Amino acid sequence: MSKIVLAMSGGVDSSVCAHLLTQEGHEVVGVFMRHGIQMNAENADGTPLRRKHGCCSEEDAEDAQKVADRFGIPLHVMDFHEEFQQIVDYFVREYSTCRTPNPCIVCNALLKFGKIFDFADSIGADHVATGHYARVKQVSEVETQEYRIFRGVDLTKDQSYVLHRIPRERLSRLIFPLGEMRKEEIRQLAEEAGIHVAHKRDSQEICFVPDGNHARFVRDFLFQKNGEYPETLGDFVTVDGENLGPHEGLERYTIGQRKGLRLAFREPHYVVRLEPGTRRVILGLHEDLAQSALTAGEVIWQIPTPKRAFDCEVKIRYRSPSVPARVTPLEEDRFHLEFHTPVYGIAPGQAAVCYWGEEMLGGGWIL
Repeated sequence: MSKIVLAMSGGVDSSVCAHLLTQEGHEVVGVFMRHGIQMNAENADGTPLRRKHGCCSEEDAEDAQKVADRFGIPLHVMDFHEEFQQIVDYFVREYSTCRTPNPCIVCNALLKFGKIFDFADSIGADHVATGHYARVKQVSEVETQEYRIFRGVDLTKDQSYVLHRIPRERLSRLIFPLGEMRKEEIRQLAEEAGIHVAHKRDSQEICFVPDGNHARFVRDFLFQKNGEYPETLGDFVTVDGENLGPHEGLERYTIGQRKGLRLAFREPHYVVRLEPGTRRVILGLHEDLAQSALTAGEVIWQIPTPKRAFDCEVKIRYRSPSVPARVTPLEEDRFHLEFHTPVYGIAPGQAAVCYWGEEMLGGGWIL
């Protein structure tokens, strides 16, 4: 049996992982990540802050401890305030430059498969496990055995997209106990095992923005840092150049957004482009979102670095379907994508992740 460090969030997924791993006879050591980011408990007008369900809260820590006690697992609460601050800085920086960040990808690379691996090494653990819906498999190359990431069996929950930046050399030590299971099976198993969080809601929001109001978080963060709110007001303008009047701040909008524009149109309009220089929000019809190509940078491959162009499928957002594309590797850890048919809502700052069937090949940030 192995010594395994398990990331425990207090949710049903990691709790079932604890059940499965201890049932198999492994020595499991739990880790709960505390982000230490102070969040206001009320809005600017004094009303209570409406919180959606996130993670890393005091309630989550208590749930994780109860599960750890239930299965006789030691639980280490680790303060990652400095590391989380890096993630917050990235989040705010991206929004401030009209890009759409994905902090969960950065958190996975920096913390769950970075700092937690360091902790595992410090206690002589063999593996690190998490409750991600993905699979790690051993595959045969010409002369070597390699480990690769594959989609989870439950495609409605598959999280391989947010794992593309994990260093390849760590895959052999990764365990995803839930990769072969579906969500309904996991909740049923949790109920049968008497786990008290069997029906706890999944985390839905970024942990340091529990009310889901990204724009307010960005503005408040920059105010606390600089002593003044950033100047982000500007105008809505159509793709044809018609000025539709003022908007409420660039940080409130992302590419592909339709709701929350507070404008009346005969046909649905979407955010097609954001212009940080002019502070304009460009609106258009759905067909105006169509693009046939993109370039991605800071690419990390989970396969030997490709030297020639190849066909595969690509996801441009976590919730978007994968679509056929031609990938051409470029210098400086970049690649160029040409889609077989136009795609809609390509957002700079999101990740473009490549697949061959169920296997995740790698990805990079959309430029």
